[in-house]
Amino acid sequence: MTGTAALAAQAHGTHTLAAQAQGFLSTSGVEIAFLLVGLVTLGAALVTVTTKQLVHAALWLVVTLGGLAVEYLLLTAEFIAWVQVLIYVGSVVVLLLFGLMLTKAPIGRSPDADSGNRYPALGVAGAAAVALVWVVADAFRTTWIDLDGAPQGTTKVSGEFLFRNWVLPFEALSVLLLAALVGAVVLSRRKNAQAGEKR
Repeated sequence: MTGTAALAAQAHGTHTLAAQAQGFLSTSGVEIAFLLVGLVTLGAALVTVTTKQLVHAALWLVVTLGGLAVEYLLLTAEFIAWVQVLIYVGSVVVLLLFGLMLTKAPIGRSPDADSGNRYPALGVAGAAAVALVWVVADAFRTTWIDLDGAPQGTTKVSGEFLFRNWVLPFEALSVLLLAALVGAVVLSRRKNAQAGEKR
């Protein structure tokens, strides 16, 4: 029994050392999938902002936002992933496509899609990306996730965090969106009234 216990303890110690040797930078299937989906999403985003066909840009935007939703799923944040799909893919892109159809935007290549400010825009985008990465890395440098507790990103955890710590900004954003909607309705009615008076 003593020999068996010693072998079991040795095997457990070897397993523990192997788990510790795996380290932070070890790759797994989820991490490889995360990297591949991230590359596809980045490519779709680049095509979205560089294509001269507005309808194609909207469709590539669907791929970009869908890729972000898959990234959230790989991070076990299913609530944020479905919010991404329902709000951005299911609402914003559909609204954009309806706007293109209602304004009779050109279906083919549009020369107006390129303003000639590509290089200044690229510089501003690069500076904004560097600043965003630096701010996020500095803000969460000492933040640790409790892996033994409830899975982060689930509906329960996200709801408790949102309505316990961020309820005031959430309600302020709701009021802001409501004010923007009312303002858009008022401006559209005013323009219609002025057009009727001119006739």
